[in-house]
Amino acid sequence: MPFLDPATLLATFGVIGVFVILFAETGLLVGFFLPGDSLLFTAGLLTSTTVGATALPLPAVLIAAASGALLGAQTGYLIGRRAGTALRHRATRPGLVAAMDRSQRLLDAYGHRRAIVLARFVPVVRTVLNPMAGALGTPARVFLVWQVIGGLVWTVGLVLAGHLLGTAVPGVDRYLLPIVGLIVVASLVPLGVELLRRRRAVHR
Repeated sequence: MPFLDPATLLATFGVIGVFVILFAETGLLVGFFLPGDSLLFTAGLLTSTTVGATALPLPAVLIAAASGALLGAQTGYLIGRRAGTALRHRATRPGLVAAMDRSQRLLDAYGHRRAIVLARFVPVVRTVLNPMAGALGTPARVFLVWQVIGGLVWTVGLVLAGHLLGTAVPGVDRYLLPIVGLIVVASLVPLGVELLRRRRAVHR
């Protein structure tokens, strides 16, 4: 969908768009479809090169990305604490239901600390796990500390990866579309595997 193209979003909304999109993706269930990974990487790339007239300052992108992701996750957690177990029953989309199941498994398998960090790197799960953690009673201090760690590693890591690639490879912006496509495909693999697993489990 063109309106979800990271380069288009960044050209239209700039640094403010980075904050708003990451806040919505990590804090509001309705933002599960937003392109967090590819947006971060593309924003980093645009701090070292330009696509059209788009050029972004690295410090501003890092601040917007980190603050959007951290405030969003904390908002999602607080929504979950207020909604409680009713949260699961409100989700009807198959992708969200699968992400909730995966979030539950992450929390059970790795404990709250590791699951909160790992979820940052799985699309849709990073949207769902924050309110799930609140609904399941993850201690507020534990959630805050580990969502900050995970959020900083995720946002700063992807932005700097894009920035370094743009610095190291002159003219890399000409290949932005296939690069973003690869990131999108790679980020959707875990969710695709989970949906396939769920379908097989239903048919058994």
